[in-house]
Amino acid sequence: MFSLRNCGLWVAASLTKKRLTLARFSGDSAAPLGTKFDVIVIGGGHAGTEAAAAAARCGSRTLLLTHRVDTIGQMSCNPSFGGIGKGHLMREVDALDGLCTRICDQSGVHYKVLNRRKGPAVWGLRAQIDRKLYKQNMQKEILNTPLLTVQEGAVEDLILTEPEPEYTGKCRVSGVVLADGSTVHAESVVLTTGTFLRGVIVIGLEMHPAGRLGDQPSIGLAHTLEKLGFVVGRLKTGTPPRIAKESINFSILNKQTPDNPSIPFSFISETVWIKPEDQLPCYLTHTNPKVDEIVLENLHLNSHIKETTRGPRYCPSIESKVLRFPNRLHQVWLEPEGMDSDLIYPQGLSVTLPAELQEKMITCIKGLEKAKMIQPGYGVQYDYLDPRQITPSLETHLVQRLFFAGQINGTTGYEEAAAQGVIAGINASLRVKRKPPFVVSRTEGYIGVLIDDLTTLGTNEPYRMFTSRAEFRLSLRPDNADSRLTFRGYKEVGCVSQQRYERASWMKSSLEEGISVLKSIEFSSSKWKKLIPEASISIGKSLPLRALDVLKYEEVDMKLLATAVPAPLKKYITCRELAERLKIEAIYESVLFHQQQQIKEVQQEEALQLPKDLDYLTLRDVSLSYEVREKLHFSRPETIGAASRIPGVTPAAIINLLRFVKTTQQRQAAMDELSNTDQYLCETDKLEERHL
Repeated sequence: MFSLRNCGLWVAASLTKKRLTLARFSGDSAAPLGTKFDVIVIGGGHAGTEAAAAAARCGSRTLLLTHRVDTIGQMSCNPSFGGIGKGHLMREVDALDGLCTRICDQSGVHYKVLNRRKGPAVWGLRAQIDRKLYKQNMQKEILNTPLLTVQEGAVEDLILTEPEPEYTGKCRVSGVVLADGSTVHAESVVLTTGTFLRGVIVIGLEMHPAGRLGDQPSIGLAHTLEKLGFVVGRLKTGTPPRIAKESINFSILNKQTPDNPSIPFSFISETVWIKPEDQLPCYLTHTNPKVDEIVLENLHLNSHIKETTRGPRYCPSIESKVLRFPNRLHQVWLEPEGMDSDLIYPQGLSVTLPAELQEKMITCIKGLEKAKMIQPGYGVQYDYLDPRQITPSLETHLVQRLFFAGQINGTTGYEEAAAQGVIAGINASLRVKRKPPFVVSRTEGYIGVLIDDLTTLGTNEPYRMFTSRAEFRLSLRPDNADSRLTFRGYKEVGCVSQQRYERASWMKSSLEEGISVLKSIEFSSSKWKKLIPEASISIGKSLPLRALDVLKYEEVDMKLLATAVPAPLKKYITCRELAERLKIEAIYESVLFHQQQQIKEVQQEEALQLPKDLDYLTLRDVSLSYEVREKLHFSRPETIGAASRIPGVTPAAIINLLRFVKTTQQRQAAMDELSNTDQYLCETDKLEERHL
């Protein structure tokens, strides 16, 4: 039980426990202690585990260095994965054979698809996760990965050598120096330090050096990166208190049940490990004016909120919400931490007030009047490196073969970290083999959007993913991530297993065949209405309707269609995922055709130079919203590609701008040609006159 008194002593005590410094665990028992590795990954969080596993899958002998093996896979903040935008990243990580999706399918306690009222392109797969189970399953996976060795130890410095002349960079990394002075050499190094670079934990006015509660920060490595010339910034984040489950009155709260059936994260999971009826519910409550009052009266006791360091805009602390949105009620989701856990995580109540005030605030909330706080909420302040210092492969510009992934690049969230980890691990391995980097473009995936935003725009606040950041989100859907990335991962990189590749190939051929069959079945609208009376089909249509067109109706799914026309269609409903994906393909058939044409157009014209004298605010003959005009006027992009990467500039605006510029150039070229023709004729006339 947490004691409200001596809060600082309790935090400090948790940081002074003895740690095993150089224990070695290995999925590759053949790797002796003095082995030189191909890739070293520093950090065992969500970016580090994905990076290490990806490098090993690519065939590189990999070492994962972490402070403690028992914290590998630890969910330091919220007990959940996925959500709107984040679920897309999860599916793309899975398409490249990443780990977190399969582990979530084995560890969840509540599975839910968010945004169901909107189209499938913006659905957000999400799950509450059992912390203990997730950590156990992740450690089991990591410690049994071929070519991957895990070692406990703190990295204090980098070993640097002369740069390779054919690449940019002032030097090349060739290994690391550990806290005990020993060295480990490698061809590539991936840094996934999370919040550990000069990390500080804050509760009230007390501050303690820590990467997270119970773990020492990384100081020496932060100094090394600064001395190398990297631009270092400072960010902050926070976490809510933990509450005893038995002390909450759930009976008066709004209950949310999981989906039935539950949709797994991974393409190779037929289902999740737990039945819907055995899953745990979540509950919703709200803050009230009493909470606002406690926050506002005690701002002088909260050093974290007074810091000028930028915090997460889209997952702010309760103090930030009260200050920015006064006199509002704010949602607080009460989320279970595990099947056998007696803790509840109050999502939306991140707070850094002194512990006794946190408890006072909690007991003001409906359903929490008698709540007991087990652990206080706290803030974390940490260094990050300006992500414009890395390439799209996540290799740094300054130091060759050094890669950054995760919160070190200014992002927030498990999913953003995992996505960067996969890409960094793949490219660290490819760099060893001197192969071209593996880069995902903005038109190929949300991973591409994430990395492109970071490397071109940078960030001054914790970056998180939203569907609105993707220009072509209708084609970058959760359901088709395998068709976009799995084949590239298998053929170009070798990070995808044969099993996953074969399943993706089967799904691709089945979809193509199914769509072809649906297009071939044609009946009159009146016959379709008789076959499927549930569908709102207008019988006044003269042209015949394809089965694919009928499938677009909201009331119609593949099961209903196969009942109406069983002979050719019944085989497509034996696989739930195939049936659902055929429905989604039907919904987006026409709009996707036009969007694919637009994608090709933008891709081909990304380098098109925009006239420097364009006055976006007064520009006529082009459809642009005033907001878009302001953004273009302020940013002054040089090319269409640069304009497309400005946050808030929509794909439609880019297409309109592209066509306007091309049309203007064509008109100018025609006028120039006409002028040249006139000049030629004039000169010809003069010559004739002279001759005469």
